[in-house]
Amino acid sequence: MRRWSLAGQMLVLQLVVVAVTVTGGAALVSVLAQQVVTTEAAARSKAVALSVAASPDVLAALGEPSPTRRLQPYAERVRAETGVDFVTIMKPDGTRHTHPNPAEIGRRFLGHIEEAVRGRAFTETYTGTLGPSVRAVVPVHGPDGSVDALVSAGIKVEKVSAALRGVLGWMAGIVALALGLGAAGTWLVTARLRRQTHGLGPVELGRIHEHHDAVLHAVREGLLLVGRDGTLTLCNDAARALLDLPADAEGRHVADLGLPDVLAGREEEGIHLVGDRVLAVNSAASRLGTVVTVRDHTELQTLAGQLDAERGFAESLRSAAHESANRLHTVVTLVELGRTEEAVAFGTAELRAAQELTDRVMGSVREPVLAALLLGKSAEAAERGAELVISEDSELDDLGLDTRDLVTIVGNLIDNAVEAAGRVEVLVRGDASGLVIRVADDGPGLTAPEAFRRGWTTKGDGHGLGLALVGQAVRRLGGTIEVAGSVFTVRLPAPERVS
Repeated sequence: MRRWSLAGQMLVLQLVVVAVTVTGGAALVSVLAQQVVTTEAAARSKAVALSVAASPDVLAALGEPSPTRRLQPYAERVRAETGVDFVTIMKPDGTRHTHPNPAEIGRRFLGHIEEAVRGRAFTETYTGTLGPSVRAVVPVHGPDGSVDALVSAGIKVEKVSAALRGVLGWMAGIVALALGLGAAGTWLVTARLRRQTHGLGPVELGRIHEHHDAVLHAVREGLLLVGRDGTLTLCNDAARALLDLPADAEGRHVADLGLPDVLAGREEEGIHLVGDRVLAVNSAASRLGTVVTVRDHTELQTLAGQLDAERGFAESLRSAAHESANRLHTVVTLVELGRTEEAVAFGTAELRAAQELTDRVMGSVREPVLAALLLGKSAEAAERGAELVISEDSELDDLGLDTRDLVTIVGNLIDNAVEAAGRVEVLVRGDASGLVIRVADDGPGLTAPEAFRRGWTTKGDGHGLGLALVGQAVRRLGGTIEVAGSVFTVRLPAPERVS
C-alpha cells in the first residue's frame, strides 16, 4: 500500500485546519451577532420605555378618570415612530392602560414587573400576548417619587431573528469565500511542496535525511557546497577541521570566512596552501552551485619534501662518488706514467678542498641535519655547474627549531636560487634571540609580492609550490621573510625553552 506523500498529508491537514478555523469563527461570530442584535433590541426597547415614562403627558393622563382615552393614541403613535412592536402603559399592579390589541386593555400584563414596582428598570425576554419578545419594563415616578405606573416596550423575537438572519446570510457568504480562498491557497502551497519533496512521504524524507547526514559526517574528505553567489551552504565535519571553520560558517560568504577563491570554484584545482595545511582541492559545478572536495596532503607533502631531500643527498653522494672515481683514475694514471709527485699533489689538493668545505660547514653549522643539507646542496650545485658558497659569517648551534621546517626553508630557497643563477651564497646565523637565513644569488631576482602564493612561478607549468611551502613554514614558526631583488632573508624567533 502506497504511503501518502508529505504534500498530500499537508493538504488534508491544512484543509481541516482552515475548515475548523473558519467554521469555529463563523459559529463564534453568529453567537456574538445574536447577542449584539438582542442587546440592541433590549437597549432600544428600554430607551423607548424610559422616554414614555418621562413624558409629562403620561403623568397628566394618569391623573384623569379614564387614562386609556389619552394614553392609547399616544402609545400607538410612539410605537409606530420608534419601530417597536408594543408600548404598554399599566398600573403598578400590572393592569394595562394601553396595548396594540385594544381587547387586551384592562387585562393583566404578562411578564415580570417586580423590579420595576421597586423603582428599577430592567429588560427580559418573555412570551406575552404577541409571542416571544425582548422587552423593557420601567417605572413611572410621580411628583413625590412614588411609582404611579409602569411602562413596557418590546420588540418581538421574530423581528430580532429576521435581522440576525440577514447578518448570518452575509456571514455565510464571507465564510464560503474564506473557505474557497483557504483551499486554493492550501492547494498552491501543497503543489509547490510536492514539487520540492518529489512526492515523498515523511518516512522517506526522514530516511533520506538520515542517510545524507550519516554519509556527510562519515566521509573523511572535506566536502563543501558553495552557492553561485559564493555563500557556503553546506560543509561536513572534515571540512570544518581542515579549514578551521567556525560553527556558524554555513550561510556566510567564503570571503567573510577567509577562504581562498579555489573553494568557490574560481581557481584551478590541484594542490593549494590553506593556512598551515597543504590541501588537494577538487571542484565540480552542479545545479546548486560548486561542490568542492578537500583532502589533507600536509603530511604527504612533508614526506615528499623529506624524500626530495634524501634524493638530493643520494644524488650528491652519487656525484661525489663519480667525481672521486674520476680523480682516482687520474691519480692512478699519473702513477702508472711515473709522475708520482704530480699524482700526490693532485690527490691531496682535491681532498684538501673537500675537507675544507666540510670543516667550514661543520664548524659553523652545528645543527647536523642542516649541515648535511648544505653539504649535499653544495655537491648538487657543483654538478649542475653552479657554485654554492657558505658565508664565513655563518654560525649556528642547535636552537631546537623543527628540522623539517628548516630543511623546507633552506632547501627550497637554495633550489630556487641555483635554478636561477650561477653563484649562490648562503648565510645561516643564530643565537638566543633567533635564527637568520639569507640566500643571495647573482640572478635577476624577484619583485612580485605574490611570489609566496601557491602557483606563482616564472619557470612554466609544474612549478610554483616551493616558495609557497617556504612561506608556510616561516609562518608556522612565527617568523618573517623579506625579498630584496635576489636576496631572500628569513628571520625565525628562537623557541621558548621550558626550564
